[in-house]
Amino acid sequence: MSLPSPNLSTTPNAEAPKARPPGLSPPEALAAAWHDTLRLLLRPLDARRWVKLSLICLFLGGGTPTAAFQWSLSSLPVNIKLSYILDQAREYVSRNLGLSILVVILGLALALSLLYLRAVFRFSLVDVLIKRDASPLPAWRAVRPLGESYFFWLVGTLALLGVTFSAVAITAFPYIRSTAAAGTRNLLVSLLLLALLAVIALSGLALALVIMLTDDLVVPLMYAERLTLPAAWRKLGQNLRREPRALLIYILLRLLVSVGVSVAVLFFLFPILVTLFSGAIIVAALIVLSLHALGGVWTWNSFTILLATVATLLLSGLLLMVLGVVGMPGQVFIQDFGLRFIASRYPSFQSVWRASGAPDRYR
Repeated sequence: MSLPSPNLSTTPNAEAPKARPPGLSPPEALAAAWHDTLRLLLRPLDARRWVKLSLICLFLGGGTPTAAFQWSLSSLPVNIKLSYILDQAREYVSRNLGLSILVVILGLALALSLLYLRAVFRFSLVDVLIKRDASPLPAWRAVRPLGESYFFWLVGTLALLGVTFSAVAITAFPYIRSTAAAGTRNLLVSLLLLALLAVIALSGLALALVIMLTDDLVVPLMYAERLTLPAAWRKLGQNLRREPRALLIYILLRLLVSVGVSVAVLFFLFPILVTLFSGAIIVAALIVLSLHALGGVWTWNSFTILLATVATLLLSGLLLMVLGVVGMPGQVFIQDFGLRFIASRYPSFQSVWRASGAPDRYR
């Protein structure tokens, strides 16, 4: 027999219960993502799962693991004279028009390929986190249309910004040049240059913030409801417009987590990089000494440039593999943080969970 509920209108000291905001708060989502990451990676510890997740996270880039990788690379206590090698190779390529065109085409193709892989693997990571099944090929097939939608938006946005910045620079440069030639005070020219640089810097920061929120919040929503990117952004904006404080706290926590991940990745990455580059320097020195012993001299020509390019690509591939393994836990944790935050606000994620058969993590 159930007891009658008290009449709050006749109780003098009764207070109406405070309405709980929908979804997890950013700190709650962060704590839940931490436990999810530990369960996924360490309970149990599965080497094959680590390898598959590292493959998925290899081309995500753009985040703090990449920044930590670049920081470690710049602080290596070695002198490999990369600038001299690059200057020599650039000078040789610039003398040949065909090689110059080929380098430009290959550079564009490489950049577009990396953006494409980044877009599709971002959805693959969300698929793995929801299903808790690290299978890159099935995930790739399932999310490729969504990834291609994200890829075209990303390429279009970057191209539009590039054209806009180029047009602004081309338009402003003659005016600044004529102002300086007319003997106008240098303060005006400096202010114009400063304003132009400020606009470019602020636009870059705004674009980085938009891409971060797209990766963290919009991509999971696109995956759960099979929306296009503009439609997902509109739906996310309608929801978060009612929770500006939660969004601000999420962004601040996300930046703090990124800094923490950078420090952790750097701690593990630096000694590995020192070992790899030391081995590469020893191998290069042995090759040069062997040539001298045989009476030969290392000179830059088509064959040696090709050989150096192949060696650089092999070393870069090895470094990317190391970066993928070391940076993977941070990528999983950050993505799951955004997934936890957004999934608790949309019932559609419950349907995705039921269809996947994975443990319910979003109730």
